[in-house]
Amino acid sequence: MDPTPPSEILCLRDIALADASALLARHGLALEAVADGAPIPGSYWGEPEAGIIGSTVYARGDTPVHSMLHEACHLIVLPAERRASVHTDATDSVAEEDATCYLQIVLADALPGVGGARLMADMDAWGYTYRLGSTRAWFEHDADDARHWLLERGLLPA
Repeated sequence: MDPTPPSEILCLRDIALADASALLARHGLALEAVADGAPIPGSYWGEPEAGIIGSTVYARGDTPVHSMLHEACHLIVLPAERRASVHTDATDSVAEEDATCYLQIVLADALPGVGGARLMADMDAWGYTYRLGSTRAWFEHDADDARHWLLERGLLPA
């Protein structure tokens, strides 16, 4: 993965940090801003990708919004007892990964200036891959299992 996000990818510096922090706080998470150029704690893929440790998401201004949301959603889908011990890698199953991808798209609609359509385009530009060829096609036609997984756990409105 290229360490520098393409300029067309929406980054944290392009949105209000307070909006992102408030969204994560609604889910019991903290967003910690990391100084430009500094290492991002808990980053699985390395900078500029977001990192996670416990209930905190770490991100810099050049962190893609989709990355910040993805890592936050990894924490949101976890039961509280597992969340506390997370450091860098939270995925335990394909079902959790799919639920994470689905939820990040849903939560993007709660971020002013982002939205699900923009997030899906950024996910495609960044290199997410799905059987149907695009994030939107997966979300609209092949993600019922992820949606049901989230509904069963009360993580989506019915």
